[in-house]
Amino acid sequence: MASPSVGPLDHESIVRSYYRLAGLYTLAASLIWPVNTLFLLDAGLSIGEVFVANACFSAGMVVFEIPTGVVADTRGRRLSYLSSVAILAGTTALYLLAARVDAGVVVFSAVSVLMGLGFTFYSGALEAWLVDALRTVGADDDLDHVFARAQQATGGAMLVGTIAGGLLGQVDLVVPFLARSAVLVAVFAMASRTMFDVGFTARRLQWSRIPAELAEQTRVGVSYGWRRPGLRLVMLAGAARAAFLAWAFYAAQPYLLELLDSDQIWVIGFFTAAVAVSTMVGNELVERLTRRCGRRTTMLIIGSVTTTVAGVTIGITDQFWVAVIAFLAMTLSMGVIGPVRQAYVHHDTPTEHRATVVSFDAMIASVGGVGGQLGLGRVADTRSFSAGYVVGGLITALAWPLLVGARRVGGAADAIVGRPSGHEGTCAAQGLPRDTSVESHPVSVLTADGSGT
Repeated sequence: MASPSVGPLDHESIVRSYYRLAGLYTLAASLIWPVNTLFLLDAGLSIGEVFVANACFSAGMVVFEIPTGVVADTRGRRLSYLSSVAILAGTTALYLLAARVDAGVVVFSAVSVLMGLGFTFYSGALEAWLVDALRTVGADDDLDHVFARAQQATGGAMLVGTIAGGLLGQVDLVVPFLARSAVLVAVFAMASRTMFDVGFTARRLQWSRIPAELAEQTRVGVSYGWRRPGLRLVMLAGAARAAFLAWAFYAAQPYLLELLDSDQIWVIGFFTAAVAVSTMVGNELVERLTRRCGRRTTMLIIGSVTTTVAGVTIGITDQFWVAVIAFLAMTLSMGVIGPVRQAYVHHDTPTEHRATVVSFDAMIASVGGVGGQLGLGRVADTRSFSAGYVVGGLITALAWPLLVGARRVGGAADAIVGRPSGHEGTCAAQGLPRDTSVESHPVSVLTADGSGT
C-alpha cells in the first residue's frame, strides 16, 4: 500500500509525514497572509470590494467542498492534495497578473473562487490520509494530541511564513506572491515523491457516475454529519465563529496600521507571526486541558466565550497594544478549539467517507464565512473597522447555546481519551453540567471501523 519512499509503515513515520506535508503547505500559503488585504487595496479595490473578493473565495469553498470530497474518497487523498497544491500555485500567479492589468473586482473575485477550489482539495484529504494510515498500523493514539502537535507544526510554519511575507512585502507587495508560487512548486515535487495512500484503496470514477457520486456524497455528509445532533450543533457553532474570524484576520492588516498610525508593513508580518505563536500556545494547552477535563465541549465552550469577549474588545479600544493582546487571546482560544473540533468530527466517521464529512464541515463553516465577509465588509466600508469587530464579536456569541446543546447531547465523540483519574472536579468547578456516564467510560477515538467533522 505504501511506496518504499515513504519509509517503514509505522506510527512515527506516518505522523512525521503528516506534520511535514501540513507544515510545508502552510508555509507556502502563509507567505501572503500579512499582505493580502494591502495587496488588493494597492491593486485598486475598495475595502468593500476586498471583502467581496474574499467572500467569493469562501463561496468557492462552499460550492466545491462536496465535489472535491468525492475526488478524495474515490481517487485518493494523494491526488486531492497534489491538486490543491497545483491549483493554489496557479491562482496565486493569476492574482499577480490581475493586479498588473488593473483587472478589477470581478476578475479578482473569479480568481478567488478558483483559489477556493484549491483549498477544498486540501481540506479533509490530508486529515483523512493520516487517520486511515494510523488505523492501518493499529496505532491507538489520541487524535486530540496528534492534531494539536500538527497545529503546532503548522503554527511554526506560519510563524516563518508570515515574518518572511511581511519583510518581503516591505520591499514590494508583489514579492510574497512570487515566493508563495515558488514554494508551492517545490512542495508539489516533494509530495509527488513521498505521499502515497495508506489504508485506502482508490476506485475508478467514471464521468457518467459523477452526478450519482455527488448525490451519494451529499447524502453521506448529511447522514454522518448533519443528522447527528451533537455534530450538527458543533458544525453550526463553527459557522458562527467563521462568520467573524474570516473577516477579522484580513481586516486586522489595515485596522492595526490605522491604530498605529503607520504604513510599516513589516509590523503586520510580525503581528501575524505572533498570531501563529499564540495559536501554538493554544495547541500546547490542549494536552494539559485534556488531563483536567473529560469532555471536549468544555474546551469548546470556554474557547468560544473567549473569542466573543476578545472580538468585542478589539472593536471598542483605540489602543494598538490592547487590540493586539485581545487578538492574540482570541487566536490562542482558536488554537485550543481547532484540534478539539477535529477530534470530535473524526471520532465516528468511517474511513470511506472521512474526507467527505470533513469537507461537509468545512462547507458549513464557509457558508458562515461568506455571509460574515460580505456583511462585516459592508459595515467596515460604511461605518468603520471598529464597528465591524464589535458586530462580528457579538455574532460569535451565537455559538454559545449551540455548544451547550452539543454538551447536553454528550456521546462518545465528546469523551476525551487518556484523561487521568483524580481531576473530576475541574470541569465541575467551571460551572458546566457534567455527564458522568461519558466521563467515566471514555472510548477510543480510533475505533476499528467507525460508525456514524
